[in-house]
Amino acid sequence: MTSSSPPDALSSLLQRSFPSAVSSPPPDGDASQLSTKLYPDTKYTDAEKAEIVQWTTTSSRLSTSSSDDSKTTELLQTLNNHLSTRTTLLGSKPSVADIALYARIAPIVAKWTPEERTGEHGYHHIVRHLDFVQNASLFGLKLSQDDKVKVDVDDVRFVHKPLDPKEEKERKKKEKAAAAAAAAGGEEGGQKPLIVGGQGRGQGGGSGGGRSKKEKTKEQVAESQDAAKPSSTGEISAPPNAPRTKKEKQPKPPKQPAKTDPPLSPALIDLRVGHILKATTHPNAEMLYVSTIACGDREGADNTSLYENQVVRTVCSGLNGLIPLSEMQDRKVIVVCNLKPVTMRGVKSAAMVLAASPRAKEGEGGGDGHGGPVELVRPPEGAVAGERVWFEGWEGEPLEVLNPKKKVWEACQVGFTTTEGLEVGFEAGVVELLAGEGEIRQGVSRLVTKSGGVCRVESLRGAVVR
Repeated sequence: MTSSSPPDALSSLLQRSFPSAVSSPPPDGDASQLSTKLYPDTKYTDAEKAEIVQWTTTSSRLSTSSSDDSKTTELLQTLNNHLSTRTTLLGSKPSVADIALYARIAPIVAKWTPEERTGEHGYHHIVRHLDFVQNASLFGLKLSQDDKVKVDVDDVRFVHKPLDPKEEKERKKKEKAAAAAAAAGGEEGGQKPLIVGGQGRGQGGGSGGGRSKKEKTKEQVAESQDAAKPSSTGEISAPPNAPRTKKEKQPKPPKQPAKTDPPLSPALIDLRVGHILKATTHPNAEMLYVSTIACGDREGADNTSLYENQVVRTVCSGLNGLIPLSEMQDRKVIVVCNLKPVTMRGVKSAAMVLAASPRAKEGEGGGDGHGGPVELVRPPEGAVAGERVWFEGWEGEPLEVLNPKKKVWEACQVGFTTTEGLEVGFEAGVVELLAGEGEIRQGVSRLVTKSGGVCRVESLRGAVVR
């Protein structure tokens, strides 16, 4: 590709992964053309096509040779910085440039120590990109477990603080103010000429430096006379030194009636599709996972941060030991987004992931527990992060934040369940405060996305969902 044929490792990987799209040997030519052939559903702009060629060429310059250590280090730093705000080399689109980079850099990363991978000065983003390319179905690579570079997602030696949009905005504001102050200081430091003599003005440009006391008195009298003249509205202005008269007190506006609480409804709960970008074990609690989830929030929203150029929430969930960590990676889930944030063993959690577990049998006691199998609630195929989710027949605007004292979540969650058809639903009849509604809305209302798909679970029927 580009100026020469691909390296043997890349040729072998492309032929093995895309036998019908790549001839043997792979043809010379533009890397962007091969990208279009491998990923026909992905559309590339002209700028992206040029970027594919550029990164394919750049990756070919990476070397494991010790003689090129300085050049390799410089390239790795450039690459790591580029990937710090991107999922793939193009941002989120797959291309042959990602595969070419993987084929070249995999043997390099395999030799790195844990400190070189995820230490304070390690190449975190390169390791993350490599693991994503070799495992994500987005790229469709045919790699055995022996072929893949072993990456321990739990072995993170140094955690970089996420970029806070508010702090970044404030930092830029201060830098701009400092630059303006420096420019103003330069002008005051002698760039403006000092005028003396003829007009009698001082350095500050004032108008009273050379006038006599008599002239000043005449000017004050003239100002007083002007102030006493009628204005265009017929009113006479008070002299400059006249005492001020007290203003009449205006009547206070009537008090607004106190806001009444909206009637109880599951529509008050802000349910959305979430995309788990990554999940790790909690550093201080063995039963918790800490997930980074995109929920469709605007940049700068409360309790959010930026990760890989996406606005995300940090979410703690008690699923460690119940769901494998590998199943928590790069997947869509349903999240409750308006619960009041809580700090769990030092980590602030700003949402909750919905999961289903078996309902306790009558007479067993202990209520509904998570002791048995647990399954995450799955949104329908094609659902996007941030898409609103609600129960059929219970549409409405959710509250910004659920007041813990009102117990809206606790009251409605009792009705969250799964059907014989493995659909997630809401049964109003079992919610005490909605007993009357239950008579009107018989049966179970399905949990659906705004685009119309139904949310489901894998195998649990009649389960508790929370």
